[in-house]
Amino acid sequence: MGAWYWIGVSAGLGAAAGVLLAGFAGRARPALIAVVIVAAGAGAAIGYGIESWEAGGWVDRLAGIAGGVLGALGAAVVVAGAHRRGGTRGGTAALVAAAAVVVAAIGWIPVLGYVEALALPALAARIRRRRPERYAGLRTLARD
Repeated sequence: MGAWYWIGVSAGLGAAAGVLLAGFAGRARPALIAVVIVAAGAGAAIGYGIESWEAGGWVDRLAGIAGGVLGALGAAVVVAGAHRRGGTRGGTAALVAAAAVVVAAIGWIPVLGYVEALALPALAARIRRRRPERYAGLRTLARD
């Protein structure tokens, strides 16, 4: 495989690291900022490891950083939505960790590492747009 493959693997594994870390973040914005920074560091470490093992150069690190940041931002929307709807921290973290394993496995497939690093934030934006509005419902009747 050429350098393009290993750059895609860096992006895919970086995205998996971002998803995994976002599962432990919760809803708090400071925690999300910390997770994005740590995911960027994890992506850089993954890219550095792949760079020292296979051809690719500094682009491996850049792809790993981008994958980590985009994966964390994409998964944070899902985690925040799960917590907002009553999901437990442990259960959400376990499910997101399982999803991170799937993302890491997909990252080894040629070209899909690039795709998933870009698709995770796009799916998160779609989920955010489709979030249901809050309605008063029957609470308005209780005031009478």
